[in-house]
Amino acid sequence: MEVFELTLADLRRALRRGDLSAGEATRACLERIARLDPLLHAFLYVAAERALAEAERADRRLRAARRSADDLPPLLGVPMAVKDVLVVEGMPCTAGSKILEGFLPPFTATAVRRLQEAGAIVIGKTNTDEFAMGSSTENSAYGPTRNPWALDRVPGGSSGGSAAAVAARLVPAALGSDTGGSVRQPAAFCGLTGLKPTYGRVSRYGLIAYGSSLDCVGPLARTAEDAALLFALLAGRDPLDSTSADLPLTLPDLEAASTSRPLRGLRIGVPDEYFVAGIQPEVEAGVRAAVEALAGLGAEVCPIRLPHTEYALPVYYILAPAEASANLARYDGIRYGPRLAGASPQEVMARTRGQRFGAEVERRIMLGTYALSRGYYEAYYAQAQKVRTLIRRDFEAAFERVDLIAAPVAPTTAFPLGAHRDDPLSMYLEDIYTLPANLAGVPGLAFPVGFDDQGLPLSMQLMAAPFREDLLLLAAHAYQQVADWHRRAPRLEGGAPQN
Repeated sequence: MEVFELTLADLRRALRRGDLSAGEATRACLERIARLDPLLHAFLYVAAERALAEAERADRRLRAARRSADDLPPLLGVPMAVKDVLVVEGMPCTAGSKILEGFLPPFTATAVRRLQEAGAIVIGKTNTDEFAMGSSTENSAYGPTRNPWALDRVPGGSSGGSAAAVAARLVPAALGSDTGGSVRQPAAFCGLTGLKPTYGRVSRYGLIAYGSSLDCVGPLARTAEDAALLFALLAGRDPLDSTSADLPLTLPDLEAASTSRPLRGLRIGVPDEYFVAGIQPEVEAGVRAAVEALAGLGAEVCPIRLPHTEYALPVYYILAPAEASANLARYDGIRYGPRLAGASPQEVMARTRGQRFGAEVERRIMLGTYALSRGYYEAYYAQAQKVRTLIRRDFEAAFERVDLIAAPVAPTTAFPLGAHRDDPLSMYLEDIYTLPANLAGVPGLAFPVGFDDQGLPLSMQLMAAPFREDLLLLAAHAYQQVADWHRRAPRLEGGAPQN
């Protein structure tokens, strides 16, 4: 079997057995990146020499451990990629923006550091919508990423580079961030398993902030088993992040998925509000078929209501831009990145921000500043916070009746590049099913459940009560024992992906 065909868990086992060296795995990833990434543009930076040096050190440690039976870090020698909104010491970090071009961070994000301490090799930084503001990775100042399943389609956003890299088997797994769906929607469009943890479950230290009350760091992988392995390493209290939760970690019992009815006793709710006019029929059919499969594994399925779902989109596009307008004030041409000349500090700031921010970032800064301005704060921002509370209470009420909520991830499969370029509202509507989980702070997991008639992946998301990621991962893993959608891969041969 080729290295690129191995899942994260398979690769980890092969390295420990000695069937494969970390150097061989890393070189295989680098060769595949060099050959295929020109088609995809998934990476903004590849740290080839650094990765090979780390692989050599990992191999020395692997060889020594086989002789002495020492315990090994769980990801020792495994190459991975990181979305370019998470800082890594010594690697450029742009957040997909010209305003941070050339910025070299002096420290490493906690989430990345935890994977490095577990032995993972960060092979490079992946493309993203500028400051994670987008649903297609077309807003990157460095050019769009393409979907490995169809090069004329978007990979989703804003973690589209990470998703494309994993889907094309350039790396076995990658980190992304999710503020309104930016892990789950790219996972859906690229046929992957993507986890948005509970807000506070994974440290945000070293994550370039977009919406501080919404941002989450999460893994993109091929299987629920891989996502569970990464989640176990990422989660936990971080003294450098005051919003991180100091709660015990409940991990899924994936061995239980091998029983005949592994989901017996699990209650799954299906909200009517997530199946409305405008949804692609194949998306709805795929989700409902997957729900039936979960029922066949022992789950009890029942209809539920989330009555304030229709307000999630306007609430999000008041609150997230408001937080962004404050967070992005620090990019002033003085402290970070390039500086355009001016006769005064004010002119330097105006010229740098005016020419180095992209159109979507400027749009959201203006929306947020307006919502926070005198005379409009109570009418917009304060009111949106009240409705956010109602959305959260909808989920609290639902989770008194059910353990999981099943829903689509997006209204359609991956749309063509440029389809929403001139219509921001239509682009915002792509996140209509993912935004509520961020507003409520609950975890969500996307995973593949089929393909449409154009060969594009279909996906479903499950949501759970806060800090019950174990239920999401168990249910998805059980489903992946009876379905093979997650095993299918795009074949990028001659520039034309085929499934």
